[in-house]
Amino acid sequence: MAASARQTAALNHALALAHALTAAERGLPVIPLSRTKLPALRSPHRGEHRPAPCRGECGLPGHGVHDATTDPAAVRALFAAAPWATGYGIACGRPPHRLIGVDLDVREAAPEEEGGGGTDGVAALGALARRHGFTVPPTVTVLTPGGGRHLWLTGPADVVVPNSAGRLAPGVDVRGSGGYLVGPGSITSRGTYRLAPGTAGLAPAPCPPVLLTLIAPPAPPAPLDHPVPPSPAAAEALVRFVLASPHGQRNTRLFWAACRAYETGAPAPLLAALTTAALTTGLPAPEVHATLASAATIMARTP
Repeated sequence: MAASARQTAALNHALALAHALTAAERGLPVIPLSRTKLPALRSPHRGEHRPAPCRGECGLPGHGVHDATTDPAAVRALFAAAPWATGYGIACGRPPHRLIGVDLDVREAAPEEEGGGGTDGVAALGALARRHGFTVPPTVTVLTPGGGRHLWLTGPADVVVPNSAGRLAPGVDVRGSGGYLVGPGSITSRGTYRLAPGTAGLAPAPCPPVLLTLIAPPAPPAPLDHPVPPSPAAAEALVRFVLASPHGQRNTRLFWAACRAYETGAPAPLLAALTTAALTTGLPAPEVHATLASAATIMARTP
């Protein structure tokens, strides 16, 4: 490696460490990342015939997001063990912030793609917000080298948010417990992650409750003291109500019908019929399941 290349690599490593230490001071657990955005340290169990299901209990580094720490000395030790690291990852779901990352991918259609193609996660999240009636608050926003962005939100202590890719909508991924976000200032093979103008001084905003119900597993419905199953006519009316949904009201009608179903104890045949009816109207399966989950959670929290 030429002297100039070595100097550049050393500078990139030093910058990544400095950014990671700053994040750790803010209570954000970090790990070193390579230029590929993957954890820089390899597993200490990679040579084992049958690797143990270890999450760092062995005391050695190399367990990915499970190595994440806010301790400055531990952060320095991790980066010292990975001098090739040019970035850092921030573990999601950890106290005190319990970070939730909403990864919005923006990709233009390739020339060979038919029908437009491409992905616009920013527009997709906006459409979800309008459909479900929530507003994305001003929050820390990181611009990715590919033209997308990461929104930093916080979640409550009693909700575990899983990782998902495209479940809410194409181009909308979620980083929750067990996941990590590439931190601003990280240098990758595609470019540098940077804070969006005007968001550097913000704190991660609380996740809107409606969005939280869409990305988190639904809470089990609260048992009713005296659930009264709907009559066959009432159940059929709910299904017809969903089947007759005009474009633009399919999600709203399904949500209302599902709430009425949960009021009566949520009979499985009725929920299955509502699901089939919603799919028949052309509502995508991920939206159907998310709307039913939202109805279940909201009705469970309603006295």
